[in-house]
Amino acid sequence: MRLEHIAFNVSDPAALAAWYVANFDMKIVRSFDEPPYIHFLSDSAGKSLIEIYSNPLGEILNYGDHHAVTYHLAFAVDDMEAERRRLVAAGATLDGEIDHRANGDKLAFLRDPWGCAIQLVQRVQRMID
Repeated sequence: MRLEHIAFNVSDPAALAAWYVANFDMKIVRSFDEPPYIHFLSDSAGKSLIEIYSNPLGEILNYGDHHAVTYHLAFAVDDMEAERRRLVAAGATLDGEIDHRANGDKLAFLRDPWGCAIQLVQRVQRMID
C-alpha cells in the first residue's frame, strides 16, 4: 500500500490548480468542469498527487488562520533563496525566515495566494527520490 493523494477543500480549485501548475512544475492529471470541480495535480516525478475541489459537504477552511506547522505542502528545492524570491514574485508571501538546521538542511514557510502553507525543503541528503 502507498499514499495516492492528499485532498483539500478550497474556494477556487481551478485558480489554485493553475497557480501550482505554473509555479511548482505540477501538472493536472484529471479534472472536472462540474461541481465539485475536482482537480488532481501530480508532482514533477509523477509519484505524488494533490486533490483539490470545492465540495459543499465539507468546510472550506481559512487556511491562513492556521499556523504553518498545523499542515503544509512541502516541496524539495535545490536553491532555497532563489525559490523563495521566485515564488514571492508569483504571488506567494513569506511566513517566517529560513530555518537553518544543525544537520545543514534549510526549511522555510510561505503562503500561496489563498493562504495555504507551503514549506520549501533544501536537504543535505534527500529523504526520497
